[in-house]
Amino acid sequence: MNFLTDHLLLLSVAVPLLAGIAVALAPRELAKPLALLGFGAPLLAALHAWAHFPADAGANYAYLANYDTGLTGLGISLRLGLNGLALPLYVMAAVVGLAAGLYAMQSGAERLQGYLALLLVMHAGLMGVFASVDIFFFYFFHELALIPTFIMVGVWGGRERRYAAMKMTIYLTLGAMLSLLGLIAIYAKSSAHSFNAPLGQPWQHKIFGLLLLGFGTLVSLWPFHTWAPLGYGAAPSSAAMLHAGVLKKFGLYGLLQIALPLLPLGAHEWAHRLAWLAVAGNVLVIGFVAIGQTDLKQLVGYSSVMHMGYAFLGVACYTAAGAGGVVLMMVAHGLSVALLFLLATSVHHRTRTFNLGEMGGLAQSAPVLAAFFVAATFASIGLPGFANFWGELAIFVAAWHFSPLLTALAVAGVVLSAVYGLRAAAAVFFGPPTEAFAVVAAAQPPTDLRWAEKIPALILLVALLGLGFWPKSISPPLNAAVTALYPAAGPAAGR
Repeated sequence: MNFLTDHLLLLSVAVPLLAGIAVALAPRELAKPLALLGFGAPLLAALHAWAHFPADAGANYAYLANYDTGLTGLGISLRLGLNGLALPLYVMAAVVGLAAGLYAMQSGAERLQGYLALLLVMHAGLMGVFASVDIFFFYFFHELALIPTFIMVGVWGGRERRYAAMKMTIYLTLGAMLSLLGLIAIYAKSSAHSFNAPLGQPWQHKIFGLLLLGFGTLVSLWPFHTWAPLGYGAAPSSAAMLHAGVLKKFGLYGLLQIALPLLPLGAHEWAHRLAWLAVAGNVLVIGFVAIGQTDLKQLVGYSSVMHMGYAFLGVACYTAAGAGGVVLMMVAHGLSVALLFLLATSVHHRTRTFNLGEMGGLAQSAPVLAAFFVAATFASIGLPGFANFWGELAIFVAAWHFSPLLTALAVAGVVLSAVYGLRAAAAVFFGPPTEAFAVVAAAQPPTDLRWAEKIPALILLVALLGLGFWPKSISPPLNAAVTALYPAAGPAAGR
């Protein structure tokens, strides 16, 4: 074993963090090369971890490394490692991070060095979230990634950015504080400071409810979701890609990796309430709200909130198949929603608007952009051939054993997502151009995607198609992990 392998996970966190500091301080001409290093190194680390992950690891942690922080008396140490549940999300975070970084580098944003520096700090936190074994640093890295989000929305955001930043700050800070209280309660009641520590029966109902409320707010569980569409609509594109695609998975990951294994009795007691909130609220109510949207970026934001309902339904099932489906869906959703935010901004650059009623016929001048957008829409709907299909299928199969009625209602949500997704694609790219768009096109004829935009879009689309046609690329370690953590049921999809 060499230094790089021994400290692989630490490097995936440290390199983007140090690169962010360097980008902020370096001369302007060095900013982009340093940023490329910061965004690229975690992907190389993730691909190495994926390629060499032990087949028999399962719920056990590979690449374990322990770093003394001087807080060992409190049971806190920087312990990094990956099990079969964390590995797919760790790789997804690296892929979305590179795509978001590349898109930011060509964005021409004002004060680009500051923007890239904050993105790199955010990316470092995201890699740390999924690499952490210690509960304290799991939470610490989330906060490290969350703080730059508020700054980027407030400084580089679009319409209503100050109100959006304030609302995000209030909701997400409240959710984070409730989550912290739940994690402290686990520590206090069991002295548990790592993901695999046991917890006794007392207080499980209250602690799980506290974690569900905190994590649920962070993931936009209905009715604590209103910060998300507004925040994503105002956020600069790369920040929206990283937050909606990766950071929002923190809460679901915390439920799967910490809450359900340590609080099984509490999970069972909250299961039906969670399932009804997820299906009736996130899937159906938000699905109809999404249909009524006229702003393209807001539509993508509501779509993201809606699809979290499927993930919460899988969590409520408390089975290996449901948990495996949630992880598959988190990975697929992270890739597809990041691609949709990227493409929505590319549409705005060519139409000068997000209003669906002021577009039309863009496919004539931007056929490649149209093809990418339609493919991303198909992925979001869950069409076979894309990664999203496997996550939704596994969740529906698990949910059928949990509640056939809820499953039927959840499947109806697929129709809603098809309606708003295909309607948006038709409004933007097909049919005759509107008068408003014709005026814009006459003044500045729209062009197709440039290579600087195609490359990050291709990275995300290739990953979606790769997992769609070969889910076994990530499912064996995931199956082993969820079968060990949730032994009452069978493995996840994609064997």
